[in-house]
Amino acid sequence: MAILERSLRALAHPSALIAFLFASICFYSSTVTLAQDPAHSPGWVVISVSEYHALRVRAFPAEREPEPPPVDATLTRVDYDLRVDSDFASGSAILTVDVLKNGWVRVPIPSGLFVREARLDGKPLSLASLSAAKDGGQLSALLSHPGRAVITLAIALPIVATAGEEKISLPATFSGVTRGKGGEPMVFSWRRKIEEHHNTLPLRMHGALTQFVGLGEDSTSVCANVALDVRQGAAKEARIELPENVTVNQVQGALIGDWEMKPGELLVTFLEPVEQSASFVITGEANLPRDGQVDIPLLRLKNVERETGGVGVDVLGAGEIKEDSVNTQGLQRADGSDLGEPVASRQSPALLAFRTHASGAKSQRSLRLAVSRYTQQAVLMANVQEARYRVLLTKDGKSLVEARYALRNNQRSFVKITLPAGATLWSASLAGKPIRPGSGPDASLLLPLSKARSGADAPEFAVEIIYFAPAPAWTDKGRMNLTLPALDLPISRTGLQVFYPPQFRLTAETGSFASQDYANPLSPVLLTQSEEPAVDTVMTSSDTEKELRRVAQSATGAAMDESAGLAQNSAAGKQAAQSLVDKFHASGKGSRASGILPVRINLPAFGPSLFLVSELTGENHSPSVEISYQQDKKAGGR
Repeated sequence: MAILERSLRALAHPSALIAFLFASICFYSSTVTLAQDPAHSPGWVVISVSEYHALRVRAFPAEREPEPPPVDATLTRVDYDLRVDSDFASGSAILTVDVLKNGWVRVPIPSGLFVREARLDGKPLSLASLSAAKDGGQLSALLSHPGRAVITLAIALPIVATAGEEKISLPATFSGVTRGKGGEPMVFSWRRKIEEHHNTLPLRMHGALTQFVGLGEDSTSVCANVALDVRQGAAKEARIELPENVTVNQVQGALIGDWEMKPGELLVTFLEPVEQSASFVITGEANLPRDGQVDIPLLRLKNVERETGGVGVDVLGAGEIKEDSVNTQGLQRADGSDLGEPVASRQSPALLAFRTHASGAKSQRSLRLAVSRYTQQAVLMANVQEARYRVLLTKDGKSLVEARYALRNNQRSFVKITLPAGATLWSASLAGKPIRPGSGPDASLLLPLSKARSGADAPEFAVEIIYFAPAPAWTDKGRMNLTLPALDLPISRTGLQVFYPPQFRLTAETGSFASQDYANPLSPVLLTQSEEPAVDTVMTSSDTEKELRRVAQSATGAAMDESAGLAQNSAAGKQAAQSLVDKFHASGKGSRASGILPVRINLPAFGPSLFLVSELTGENHSPSVEISYQQDKKAGGR
């Protein structure tokens, strides 16, 4: 079979095919003549013509016929060039058409256009319409050659005028490139400028000028709000009379084009003539004496028939205005809230407000007063609202102390904390986040503080440290002095909770601390880690604190329950530990942070406790309490 197919491929050429047919005819005639001889020449096969065609199709399969284009022609781009004239917008529309089909195709022209003339590649083109179609007025162009063609139309569009507004609408097209939304018509609207004759009338306007003067120790700030009301004509500029000692820094307003300071005058130019109203704000400064008799600079409007407004004066810093020294002309006392901006926004008890008389712009006005300055006294910029201590004591003399402070701060960058002698810092945090404190020259700790924003009330935030302090081991009976850290800030109130071994009884001696029932902290920032009243059992419930309590119990010499140790190694203990890890990561605390942060330690509260309180601890003072202890024979025998 393979030999036969190769033979057919060889016969595919026309000359070979003719030779083959001639040889077949000769062979056929010879076979008729020699029918009595059944033998044939070797290497030849006789087949029918239909079989030959079938074998040739298999040897040379025909290529797939290309699919026809989805559309006959497409409108690729439409460009309009129009000019508005009288009641019509006339111009040209350039249509870029791509013909995809061989033969005649119909290209629709955008509907709604008044076509005066059509050209195809610079030659005249006739447009046709089909009356039998749904849209009998739809024009179309007939094109016969495939490829790109450019149709230029001379068109006109009607202008629609409504309520003083004129507009034209360009019809929607299905072109590939349009400026706008292809499926929606493009609408252009405008208004014709109407010449108003009243602009040529003489200018008449009223004005209001309200200014605020802040008397500072180094410089005086001046701020003025100006409002103009044009009654006739149009104002191209505004002029403000300036005292000699006033310097303008900025003029702001929606209609302000430019401004310029001239000797004794401020010239403000508008972007376009103002026919109704305009307003702007002037900010500057004045050179006035620090105290004593002060002549307040007053800004005045020029070229106005009537001027209203007022002036507010305030002393910035430590000082006051002497009421009996106020001398005015053309002004009367008023409430600052009645004058509007910028006086009404001031909330100062030293503010004096004056209203100008509704008179002409040429009326005389003046304001003189006396200012007294005082020396500012140093005040407290940071304070510890509440301090809370939790102390875990062991019979071998060791103590673990957790100190939490609720602070308010306006200026301080650090708080200095001096630990008791021999103490070692274990952990520190600011507002719940671990920090690495610095070290002072006297071996004290420097913890950073959060500052309040300028002009805002200082919020409370928490500072926490945990430290370890060694001491002599306890005997059956004795005394110990528990010394707490010293801060360079005063402390308003202090709460001290002491946890001690169950084998002992503790009694606090009379001193700065007094014993009372346990109470939660008063500061909200300390309530986030609220303490609960202590009992003879473990006080916390988290799995982490359970592990720390186990360490504390071993330090006090108390025997641990063997079942607890077995539970840690059991499957249930592993499952509980994994759930704790998942909860830790879900809370966001397990996210990675840049740098190495200190380890966060929680105090393992264990055993009975004693609660003490104290008030008003001075700065750089180490509070301490004298404690007597005695071993409980019954407790020791259990």
